[in-house]
Amino acid sequence: MSTGKTILLCDDEPAILKAAEFKLRGAGFRVLTAGDGEAAWELACREWPDVIISDCQMPRLDGIGLLRRLRADSRFASLPVIMLTAKGLELDKARLQEELGVLDILAKPFSPREILARTQAVLQIEIPA
Repeated sequence: MSTGKTILLCDDEPAILKAAEFKLRGAGFRVLTAGDGEAAWELACREWPDVIISDCQMPRLDGIGLLRRLRADSRFASLPVIMLTAKGLELDKARLQEELGVLDILAKPFSPREILARTQAVLQIEIPA
């Protein structure tokens, strides 16, 4: 069962990428993965994802930098974004929502089921009973 939606998942922790990718693919999403913001930017420009799920802290280009780059490009001005963050890292959710259009922030550690539910909610996809 395919949703027809493409998710770009960006995190520098391979275990998180693998677990989230497995859960999202199992739900019918096409999943692209990147290990840093630069790779995610290149994939976004080439593949046009329906939503981006990005870690905040990454090498080369962090999640905030990626988001600023996306929002500066009119093609990605309204692209839904979910941010992932380490539990100890405090983010100003209201500021990120207002300034950069972040739809949701998910603190690590999280369950793959939670990332799936949040993705489905952002894309307004019905969850089968």
